[in-house]
Amino acid sequence: MLEALVALLVLAVGVLGLLGAQLHTLVDMQGSAYRAQALHVIDDLAERTRDNPEGFAALGRYASDWNTGASAPGDCTAQACSPAKLAAWDLADWRASASGALPMGRAQVFLSPDEEAVAAQRRQLGVMVGWRANDRSSTSDADMARPFQLQAGPVECPAGLICHLVYVQP
Repeated sequence: MLEALVALLVLAVGVLGLLGAQLHTLVDMQGSAYRAQALHVIDDLAERTRDNPEGFAALGRYASDWNTGASAPGDCTAQACSPAKLAAWDLADWRASASGALPMGRAQVFLSPDEEAVAAQRRQLGVMVGWRANDRSSTSDADMARPFQLQAGPVECPAGLICHLVYVQP
């Protein structure tokens, strides 16, 4: 009888270990899916800049910070737009899709820190996309609130977000 109880205890501990491993696997898979979605969102912006080379020529038109809202200056799908207006519409539409594709999805588009000084050398934009780092809305644990720090020049990943950084060019 005692041997059966010990065997059940060992079996229960083994099953709990397997459940824990399964839970970690699911969390890692979800993180990978979010990272893949972030790459898809960044690729979408890169394609938009390639489709509007005149709008990209003035790189500042695509630059925006974390807090910029997604307000479009009209609908460029139904009517022809100037390159500047198309760039603004692309950015607003892209921000809306980024916020919908990722949990608490936010993005910042910025001029490459290495190219800011000389306007003639500007050939790329930095794109940093961030999403919620964990399922808690707030936490007192500093390690969970800021799992790692990503920075590109003056641009930094906000606290509580996991960020992915890519430089794009047309």
